[in-house]
Amino acid sequence: MKSPQYTQEFKEEVVRQVLEGQDSLVQVARALGVNQNTLSTWKKTTRKWQGDPSVLQDGEEAPQTGRARLRRKNRQLKMEQAILKKAMGIVSRAR
Repeated sequence: MKSPQYTQEFKEEVVRQVLEGQDSLVQVARALGVNQNTLSTWKKTTRKWQGDPSVLQDGEEAPQTGRARLRRKNRQLKMEQAILKKAMGIVSRAR
């Protein structure tokens, strides 16, 4: 059986629920039907992206901390660009 594929946004939201919520990792995993080991891996990976030194092993370099932030910003800018293109099309047709 093929394991389900989750989007990056879904993973980030689930990890945010674990980090900010009152429910434990196990409770969130059960509620969403995600394997708790998988969720644990997502949590560790997300903390590495955020530059949390407590998850780095000896000799391991801290990853680029702003990578996830830049991806979100890029997504937001692309959406804004698409909205502006549509607005320009509407304005130019109205003239």
